[in-house]
Amino acid sequence: MADDNIHIRFVSEWMKHATRISPEELAGLFERALTVLWSRTHSALGDITVAAIVDRVLYNAAEKYSALGSLKLDASGVNFADFRHQADTFNDRELREAIQFVLVEFLTVVGNLTAEILSPALHSELSSVTVKDSRSKQSGEKKL
Repeated sequence: MADDNIHIRFVSEWMKHATRISPEELAGLFERALTVLWSRTHSALGDITVAAIVDRVLYNAAEKYSALGSLKLDASGVNFADFRHQADTFNDRELREAIQFVLVEFLTVVGNLTAEILSPALHSELSSVTVKDSRSKQSGEKKL
């Protein structure tokens, strides 16, 4: 349980930087966060293990937060398309809680599986995902 608190505190602190953004921007930030965590974990644990972890985390999250029911796991990872399109319909507080739940659950499961060996690297990867960077990426996507 003490290790869970490390992840809760870390994700809570990371989420503080996203307090004044729209649901659409928050959805994009979440997508980038889960993508970098998947990528970093994949390099250590492989496709099948990471997919199984994410599948279980998303299943548990969708049961608790209906906003996450539109996230789907496919061959290339998590498909955020429906989630992004629906983001502006979600209750802001529920969306934030749901995102925090997924990130903490993912970090906790991976931490438990690896005796927390990957946790510092995953925390570092999550720290690299910022609102500013997310906004510039969204602007870049619109220009294409």
